[in-house]
Amino acid sequence: MNYGRILAAIAVMALVTYLPRMLPMVLFRRRITQPFLKSFLYYVPYAVLAAMTFPEVLYSTASLLSALVGLAVALLLAYRGRGLLTVSLSACGTVFLCERLLALVIS
Repeated sequence: MNYGRILAAIAVMALVTYLPRMLPMVLFRRRITQPFLKSFLYYVPYAVLAAMTFPEVLYSTASLLSALVGLAVALLLAYRGRGLLTVSLSACGTVFLCERLLALVIS
């Protein structure tokens, strides 16, 4: 095993994860007062989280149909103001039931 390559990979990963956290503090010394920039920075974490999880929502089940039905239930409940636990359990239950129904129909 080449320990030099492993240490180099760990150093690169540490640098890549540290730089995005350190650079904003170094570059923006003053308080941000522009409303557009403040609102943009406010929504960045939500957009990144959605971009990372949304594809997995669609492809984590056996069929795209059950994923879409579960997504629709989750969106409807979230729009109606339900809590996170209610939304996620309802979406998981809906996907489970939809998968079982599809298994019955196919076999």
